Amino acid sequence: HLGITGEDLLDEQIEDMASRIRIVRKLGFGGADVVVAVPKAWLDVSDMADLDEVALAFHAGNGRRLRVATKYVNLTRRFFARHGLAGYRIVESLGATEGAPAAGSAEVIVDITSSGSTLEANYLKILDDGLIMKSQAVLAEARLDLPEPLANLRSRLTSALQA
Repeated sequence: HLGITGEDLLDEQIEDMASRIRIVRKLGFGGADVVVAVPKAWLDVSDMADLDEVALAFHAGNGRRLRVATKYVNLTRRFFARHGLAGYRIVESLGATEGAPAAGSAEVIVDITSSGSTLEANYLKILDDGLIMKSQAVLAEARLDLPEPLANLRSRLTSALQA
């Protein structure tokens, strides 16, 4: 009930994460951003509102929804809903997501990046308001009453990390 993982994975995999998991400590390594990226050739697309317009036009012109490749299905759905974007469908990607537009399997991606160099190498750009979340490694625990041996282990781990 205590572990080290990325914040992005917690937010993606655990519904209502804040009520079920407590971040004991941010560990200061493994930093990366979960972002929305589109082809650089899309000169008129710089933010989520532009992407919404493209999604509507894409559907009207192609008879299908804009495809978004990602392993972050839940984060993507929540973020797109907050921005009012509905004209898309998720294409699950378990690796090399940044290559999906060039391969023709998706038009847009949601992926994690630390430097942006892989996105750049694949001729993709991050939308101006396309930062879904900043992530890093964290020590996290379930919001449960722990048996004493686990509570002691948590205390020792937390103390060691603060030293």
